[in-house]
Amino acid sequence: MELWEAIYDHLYEYLGAYMFLALALTLFTGLPVAIALGGISVIFGFIAISLDILDFAVFFQAVQRIWGGDGASGAVQNPILVAIPCFVFMGTMLEKSKVAEDLLRILQVMLRRVPGALALSVTVMGTIMAATTGIIGASVVMMTLLALPTMLARGYHPALASGTIAASATLGILIPPSIMLVLMANLLAVSVGNLFIGAIFPGLLLSGLYFAYIVTLCTIKPELAPKLPVDAIKLGPTNRRNVVKVLSISAAIIVVAWLGESSGIAEDVNWSLMAFLAIFVTSLTIGRMEGDTLLGGILKGFVPPIFLIIMVLGSIFAGWATPTEAAGVGAFGSLVLAAFNRTLTKSVLTQVVHRTALTTAMIFFIFVGATAFSTLFRNVYGEDLIIELIEWLDLGPWALLIVLMITIFLLGFFFDFLEITLIILPVFSPVIRAMAPAFAPHLGLEAPTNVAQIQYLEAQVIYWFAILAATNLQTSFLTPPFGFALFYLKGVAPSSVKMQDIYTGIIPFVILQLIGLSCVVMFPQLALWLPEQVFGR
Repeated sequence: MELWEAIYDHLYEYLGAYMFLALALTLFTGLPVAIALGGISVIFGFIAISLDILDFAVFFQAVQRIWGGDGASGAVQNPILVAIPCFVFMGTMLEKSKVAEDLLRILQVMLRRVPGALALSVTVMGTIMAATTGIIGASVVMMTLLALPTMLARGYHPALASGTIAASATLGILIPPSIMLVLMANLLAVSVGNLFIGAIFPGLLLSGLYFAYIVTLCTIKPELAPKLPVDAIKLGPTNRRNVVKVLSISAAIIVVAWLGESSGIAEDVNWSLMAFLAIFVTSLTIGRMEGDTLLGGILKGFVPPIFLIIMVLGSIFAGWATPTEAAGVGAFGSLVLAAFNRTLTKSVLTQVVHRTALTTAMIFFIFVGATAFSTLFRNVYGEDLIIELIEWLDLGPWALLIVLMITIFLLGFFFDFLEITLIILPVFSPVIRAMAPAFAPHLGLEAPTNVAQIQYLEAQVIYWFAILAATNLQTSFLTPPFGFALFYLKGVAPSSVKMQDIYTGIIPFVILQLIGLSCVVMFPQLALWLPEQVFGR
């Protein structure tokens, strides 16, 4: 009897630790992550029930958390997750609309006099495409097929070419709209709009670091990236008559709208929206008519992605739409761009819908398993066990933050960003929130003295922590042995590009990502200043 009581007391206190250990061991067996998370949750749930630690109602709690509200009503109470299929659809449709192909072509012309022009074009294209889609696999494959053969044909070193493509194509996981940020907002119960805007500067910082590295390297060692010939891409003269004709039509539309409002025929015209649509239609029309000229190339290459960025992020900035609504706007915008590029066919639409369904199902399957795991983990006092462990180790707030960042970085060698996000954030975010007052001076805030100030400080710390984790998770796509971007790239790269070249090429970019992470740690306003300017305190 005493032995049974000792075993019961031990399991009551340490069941959460065994649950986490079982998950770690199961993941290394190669079992699908969603099944591992859900299966362990069920097994340990029944163990807890058999020991009278929990009752059967805990499984109903897990179902309710998966639905995001009252699970019994059958109504989805979590609209944030609706953004995921919309963003997946947008990214997949853009892959089919040849926007990236036109963008890369004109960027080569504009940057041809700069050292490493083609690599810089890939970096800029990756940054712009990141702001239109967060589908990393599609971005890596698309950019590899478009840019890698050209870079190799121009004499670029395979390591530099492959490293540039892999790093630039994965910027979409940080620069909004990002599926990872949507999931983070849901797990942390914070505003996805704040996370979107807070990730802009860190994402651009990484892009800027890549840009500076490529220019410096190619200036010191020009043999790694030969200059483009002057006549590499030929463009004809602009037909000014076509330009004047289209501009006249657009001006006439605006004048008619203005006359209609002033005469009372049409009231409450949204002039900013009207002007934006007129500029967009004008630009696309000129771009199509003058596609083989410098002006046409710029309009055809730059306007479509910028249009989509403004539709998605601009609608959030302006307060016209919530992030979930903006995702729907972005999905519609990708259809518009595909139609303008004459790539919107029944076959393409079928492929896009099919891939969207499969990708969304995969993400939600893992999300369901992770939600069940975190619910059971909390109910068997796993969070209390972690807090006790941290107190026993006598880790201060900064030591804990550094340990967490190192842990996320090391996990990136073996697991996908989705798995790390869904496992780490629900477990450690309450601990970070509890230690928020210690970070107040670093964030430029005074020590809180009332409930409102405490809530504000906790929110700021959580936003900062989320952006740090997101920046850190950039490395998970590049670090061997399981960096998914590396395998996407190798799968479609020419046979002359060896895996050793890819591994060699990504090392400098992983170092740059860690430098970017350090900058966000030291200067938290990189993540916090812009959301406060847009949405206010």
